[in-house]
Amino acid sequence: MAKVVVVDVASIPCSEYSRPNYYEELIRKVSMILDLGEVHEPIYIIDCLHRNSSTTIPSDEFRSLKKQIRILHDISSASMYTIKQDLDSLDLSNVVIITSYCRRTVLQKYQELLFTTLYNFEYISIFDDLSAAGDRGTSAFTSEQVTQVSDDVNTFVGQLPAIGEITVLQSHLVPGCFSHGFTTRTGGVSYIRTLSSLNLFSSSKRRDPKSIVLENIRRLGLKVGFQPHQFHMVKTDHASDVWVVGDDAPKSYDGIVTNQVNVVLAAPGADCMPLLFTDSVLKVIGVAHAGWKGTLMGIAMATVNAMVSRFGSRKENILAVIGPSVGPCCFRLDQGSAKEFQSIHPDCVREDGTSRPYVNIRLATRILLERGGLCSKHIHDDTVTDIRNVTLCTSCHTDMFFSHVRDGTNFGTQIGFLWIKGSEQ
Repeated sequence: MAKVVVVDVASIPCSEYSRPNYYEELIRKVSMILDLGEVHEPIYIIDCLHRNSSTTIPSDEFRSLKKQIRILHDISSASMYTIKQDLDSLDLSNVVIITSYCRRTVLQKYQELLFTTLYNFEYISIFDDLSAAGDRGTSAFTSEQVTQVSDDVNTFVGQLPAIGEITVLQSHLVPGCFSHGFTTRTGGVSYIRTLSSLNLFSSSKRRDPKSIVLENIRRLGLKVGFQPHQFHMVKTDHASDVWVVGDDAPKSYDGIVTNQVNVVLAAPGADCMPLLFTDSVLKVIGVAHAGWKGTLMGIAMATVNAMVSRFGSRKENILAVIGPSVGPCCFRLDQGSAKEFQSIHPDCVREDGTSRPYVNIRLATRILLERGGLCSKHIHDDTVTDIRNVTLCTSCHTDMFFSHVRDGTNFGTQIGFLWIKGSEQ
């Protein structure tokens, strides 16, 4: 199994360096670990600058391993992020860290904040065996230092350069008493090609950690006018559950509704549709995440019905906007699922003689909303030609949007967001 190796030399007490044959014993143990599997270069050596030069283990000692050596001068966000970038460039996920037991906690904290569970970390504490019993705590991190890791990570990601400028698409159908928009892919700090750069969703199955996604959300908030604590994203399950803000939240939900001002609702989309709903008469809003499964399960009307039942909205006053999503030009389903869309309307499926015909999930959503009681002219999608189109195909527009269909499993995510303007933000 391919892996990279990190040797935390800084965890060794300085008094150990003068022991007879110390270097030889250290290199022997590291060499044994390297021989256990395929190790990619470089080998990372963490060797803190604050050590006295006369006692620092020289990097030349590791040249006998016949591997390229890269020196990292401390345990920090910058050094751990360097390792992550190299892992990603090599498309690797397995890391072995050779350290002392007492320093493992802080390394695991950096792991938690700068990596996802897609990465597999193994910690080997050989330096405890090499050290004298009375000297083992010399290089330990205090609980306060572990707590400071979060601050270090936040400061670090806050200083990362943005890739491009944040651009937000808006619908002219939405009244001015609401703030809203659909994000595009530029202006964030995510660097992996399929996630670059304003990825707004972190998944255990992808390579963008929560700290990077939260920084992207913070920067989006600065651009459009909200604070991170106001932001509420749906917890997708490709189903039809709706959360009313203020109620106990279910474990997962693909829709949110509220009548509270300055509460930012957001729905993700990377081919799935982010849906925005507004009632300017009673000042009620809703958002929904609608993939093909959620569309068939009725998430769009479930969100509308929650606005009606909980806040008294009238369907004739509700406006709906279908955001950027995969178009009928690029989205296919198997025949069995396609037939369910044909039952909504024959125009939702375009046969091409294959076992996976093209499916139009946007048209299906419009039809279901119209049947549910929304006015046709109150729905903004790609069939509307007299106002700016925001229902662009995410798969076709490579430079503008992320796309699961196009980019595969490590895809990024854009969002649709919406809130009721209040006197204070």
